[in-house]
Amino acid sequence: MNEPKLTIELIPKTCWHVNLRSKLPAKKWDTIRHASYAAAGYRCEICDGVGPTHPVECHERWEYDEDKCVQRLVGFISLCPLCHLAKHIGFAEIKGRLEEVIAHMMKVNGWSRKQYEDHRREAFEVWYQRSQHHWTLDTSWLV
Repeated sequence: MNEPKLTIELIPKTCWHVNLRSKLPAKKWDTIRHASYAAAGYRCEICDGVGPTHPVECHERWEYDEDKCVQRLVGFISLCPLCHLAKHIGFAEIKGRLEEVIAHMMKVNGWSRKQYEDHRREAFEVWYQRSQHHWTLDTSWLV
């Protein structure tokens, strides 16, 4: 199977509600996200779409050092609201939009329902393992 364009990225449970937006002053976060939108031409960097209310949203990109339990910021990506919900599939379910997001992921990736389900299962297995640990947040990329 080819590498999917749109993937689920689940934040470990021990890191919920700890993100850059919550750590930065609103003005600084606004500067970062607006720069991300402009760099993407106000279009989704995955599907090239836009949202009905606002074109794109800023998504933090993280890498995980499994040995040291460090969650490291590596950049930002501008996503349409559907692609952003796909990244946070649990939130899509809470919002009652799960089937809409699944259909979007299948379309963007050219997947069958089974391929989506396999990806979801793998993403949740990684999430479960990562959620067993306390993670240190590394935002030094911003400097």
